[in-house]
Amino acid sequence: MSSRKITILGGGQAGLQLACGLLQKGYEVKVVQNRTAEDIRTGKVMSSQCMFDAALQNERDVGLDFWGKECPTVDSINFVVPAPDKPGHKTIDWNGLLERPAQSVDQRTKYPVWMKELERRGGTLEIKEATIADLETYAASSDLTIVAAGKGDIARMFERDAAKSPYDKPQRALALTYVHGMTPRPDHSAVNFNLIPGVGEYFVFPALTNSGPCDIMVLEGIPGGPMDCWKDVATPQEHLARSKWILDTFLPWEAERCQKVELTDANGILAGAFPPTVRKPIGRLPSGKVVLGLADAVCLNDPITGQGSNNASKAARIYMDAIVAHGDKAFDEAFMQATFDRYWNYAQFVVGWTNALLQPPPPHVLNIMGSAQAFPVLARRIANGFDNPPDLFPWFAVPEEADRYLQQLAA
Repeated sequence: MSSRKITILGGGQAGLQLACGLLQKGYEVKVVQNRTAEDIRTGKVMSSQCMFDAALQNERDVGLDFWGKECPTVDSINFVVPAPDKPGHKTIDWNGLLERPAQSVDQRTKYPVWMKELERRGGTLEIKEATIADLETYAASSDLTIVAAGKGDIARMFERDAAKSPYDKPQRALALTYVHGMTPRPDHSAVNFNLIPGVGEYFVFPALTNSGPCDIMVLEGIPGGPMDCWKDVATPQEHLARSKWILDTFLPWEAERCQKVELTDANGILAGAFPPTVRKPIGRLPSGKVVLGLADAVCLNDPITGQGSNNASKAARIYMDAIVAHGDKAFDEAFMQATFDRYWNYAQFVVGWTNALLQPPPPHVLNIMGSAQAFPVLARRIANGFDNPPDLFPWFAVPEEADRYLQQLAA
């Protein structure tokens, strides 16, 4: 058992999962979080958090899967491109089954339970809006201080890595709408992913929220386009109406499922925009002490590939394993850089794939996505790439590799 002391700033997917895992392994852990469990439970939705099997397994491995039985499953990925010239028709439409189901538990449901579990395991939970001065105190009294949240001054401690961040402005106008009463899709459940060229993307899937099973609508509008339409929305009902208007206008087959939908609650909505950004993982405090960045604090992706909470879970797992393997050696800058590099070995594929999807698709990607209609094995491989994005490389990224792979499939 270790008596080493770890302080984690930020009680989200990565921070709480890492904290609970380290407590299980005998570490002394404090989580500093700016909202109480009740604030979170009754607050606004934070994410669509669809988690695929490998990420869910990380939760199971540290005993944090409290909803596996009651949360609806997501069994497949369905991909549609509407016909540009024939309204109401589809140019591409295929379904790829997931080898193991995905699930989405509203973070407002999840985090309060995890916070209680953290304390039950002997961890300390401190509710405060931490400042740089607070971080100095934590860093002085801990063997390792990890920042898994960050806005303002704290975020600025981690320098933007320009080489890994191609965008400096938001690439999508984002909105979430949590609803009850959506008509289930036939056969089996899916992330229904619709790509509307030049306009944006819409995806929707079943989930679990405070008031039971629901569906989460994720709307991604290209800036300046017709889906970039949230600035004048003033009330939750207007937000729902605007979501339905987008479907009525561009995706009639999705609008059909939404005739009876209502919001899960007045806080089941979110709209905003941010630039996808990778930061350098070591933050230096005024005293010269260093802290380590984790998950969204250092690697923030657009939601277009649904990888945020999956990344967080995988980062927490890699950091936990690295901390345990490091034994009683000092958590110095070399440890911090090496630990982030181990995560980046994985995350670089997620970032590359996600950033590529924010651009108009090049011919080889259109060819892949169209070919998946003819080759079910390809549809399944793309679908399971959401669980394991490195499997999409190099063939999804390199035109010659795409051609070679498609020729193999055709043969």
